[in-house]
Amino acid sequence: MKKVELLAPAGDFEKLKIAIEYGADAVYAGVSHFSLRCHSGKEFDYETFKEAVEYAHKRGVRVYATVNSFPFENQLPLVESHIKKLKEIGVDAMIVSTIGVLRKAREIAPEIDIHISTQANALNSWDYAAFRDLGAKRIIAARESSLSDLVKIKEKVPDIEIEIFVHGAMCFAYSGRCLLSAVQFGRNPNKGSCANDCRYPYVLYAENPETGKLFRLEEYSDGTYIMNAKDLCLINHLEEILSSGAVDSLKIEGRTKAPYYVGVITKAYREAIDEWYSKGRIERDYMSEILTTKNRGLTDAYLVKRPYERDDTQNLKTSLTYGEWQVCGIVNEDEESFMCKYKIFPGDEVEIVTPKDGKISACESEIGKIYKEDGKWKLKFYKIVTKNGKELNGVHSGNLNPIKLPGRLPYLTFLRKKVKFSPNGI
Repeated sequence: MKKVELLAPAGDFEKLKIAIEYGADAVYAGVSHFSLRCHSGKEFDYETFKEAVEYAHKRGVRVYATVNSFPFENQLPLVESHIKKLKEIGVDAMIVSTIGVLRKAREIAPEIDIHISTQANALNSWDYAAFRDLGAKRIIAARESSLSDLVKIKEKVPDIEIEIFVHGAMCFAYSGRCLLSAVQFGRNPNKGSCANDCRYPYVLYAENPETGKLFRLEEYSDGTYIMNAKDLCLINHLEEILSSGAVDSLKIEGRTKAPYYVGVITKAYREAIDEWYSKGRIERDYMSEILTTKNRGLTDAYLVKRPYERDDTQNLKTSLTYGEWQVCGIVNEDEESFMCKYKIFPGDEVEIVTPKDGKISACESEIGKIYKEDGKWKLKFYKIVTKNGKELNGVHSGNLNPIKLPGRLPYLTFLRKKVKFSPNGI
């Protein structure tokens, strides 16, 4: 049986490494040009992207390059040059949205696979067959697709791979085809510069055309978040998805999200997938770990129900993301120190989250102790000491000195602790 692929986001080199260490089979990333996340400010340049592809390939992980924006006529020479550079770098596939870019990519780099972006809105077997005939290897299903439809499509077009989103932010518009921020800010979402206007509060008015009277409709003091979608989470539907046999790749959204999100979400889906293949069922509770990441509220969206059957996919109260856990640090490559990401003081206790298959040994030193309690690995600090030996009263994220650990921990391990928060009804 061919095992389904787990595809994770890689918004920068650190996130790429985290995605790999926490269990991804493949990652998707892009040099800022012609990628629908070009304003994240954390994408790669060509030099670092080449280095990242080599890093991934050495570890048996595939890299898919995003070339999924919608270019205008005057940009075509730049797109052509970009495709040539991606060919030289040696990516495993290019994710494209238009048939013109598809055709040019096949012409320039016929040895590189083509994946059709969800932006192309492929919804039926005619679409899938047409893209296959044009040379595509994979379709990233429109988010409005149902699992039952994908099963039928796979039966009719078995020779093309199907990829679906299983986790991450949702777009209010039809498969991301939105121009709202272009209207308000001149930032075109379909060219990679979405301003997330759907997350803002809006004030609604109703007008009586006969009297000219304007009434303000108000849900909350700052307006109503009528376009703010909850985040997608299909962890509780994995058994259904995997047993269908229709899906070849499970994709996690989030190139602009935090490293902790990439690690925790990737690890949860990795372990759930592996459990299904080994046992034929999923028994562990992975949702509790997923809920340690910040979110806008979670929904299973449209894969198992039609959009018109849903009334719980929007967060009408706030666009902010909340989570009960705060990342305090991330372990350095020497595995003997970490970089502070929040604040830590002597006496603090933190929970340890390792990459997939990460090994921990209990230990104690003058700096602190690493121990297991109630099935969780924890670390208690007696002292805060920099790698060069300076003792501190405490450390904050602005301090760029590596901080010593009481014992060795795997590279890219997270240190986290619970914090108080106000969920605002999420």
